[in-house]
Amino acid sequence: MERYTKQLTTGVESHEIVYGLTSCAAHQADAAQVLAWTRFYWQIENGVHHRHDVTLQEDATRISKPPLAQAISIINNLVIGLVNKLGYTNLASARRYFDASITLQMFQ
Repeated sequence: MERYTKQLTTGVESHEIVYGLTSCAAHQADAAQVLAWTRFYWQIENGVHHRHDVTLQEDATRISKPPLAQAISIINNLVIGLVNKLGYTNLASARRYFDASITLQMFQ
């Protein structure tokens, strides 16, 4: 697969060629099918995992007990659902808004 990307903040463009392996036969995994699988994978990665890992900083926690980690993940799913229900399309932006709003309300 050949990728061309452009960093929106810096304008730097890059090009890379990525190789992959599959156990599917050629008639099961033509180029269009492999591209569809790849896009589906990154849709999940960017839509779910990135929100948990980066925006909500789950990977930075030092929780060593699985039940507590699962509880944090459930709470984060609730937060994501509430933010989506309120009409926000960007979780990081919503987080900054609510952080600022709560802080301002505390000092009024």
